[in-house]
Amino acid sequence: MRTFERLDQLASLIGEEIGVSDWIEVSQSRIQAFADATDDQQWIHTDPARAAQGPFGTPIAHGFLTLSLLPRFYETAFRVSEVRMGVNYGLNRVRFPAPVPAGSRLRGRFVLRQFDVIEGGAQITMEVSVEREASDGAPGKPVCVAESLTRQYR
Repeated sequence: MRTFERLDQLASLIGEEIGVSDWIEVSQSRIQAFADATDDQQWIHTDPARAAQGPFGTPIAHGFLTLSLLPRFYETAFRVSEVRMGVNYGLNRVRFPAPVPAGSRLRGRFVLRQFDVIEGGAQITMEVSVEREASDGAPGKPVCVAESLTRQYR
């Protein structure tokens, strides 16, 4: 995890990767829990036998499950010591270019795109690329690319 003492240290890092998160496993039980929480029980996610006959040959995670992991990725990628609270402000662009098969491990890469001073802190815009670990342990191709806006308060 990369640590910054002050929020204003980020302002000079626009265009740079400022952190990479830990890996998170997306197990079938996590997929089912998400399906239960959102009432999205589509068979491609929740029925392993039927999904085995589907286009991916296995159950895959909901795209929104992958997206919902962004806060956890933030927690392990970088921190700013003086920030007492951060809130999700929204998303500008989100794409899911590849599926996430059950049992995959994911992590997030954060590139700072914009830094705007606001009252009490800053609004930061990050390009987050969520990548799936390849079978040899190397990073795979992106499974989610999003522009995430957060407000960080001192």
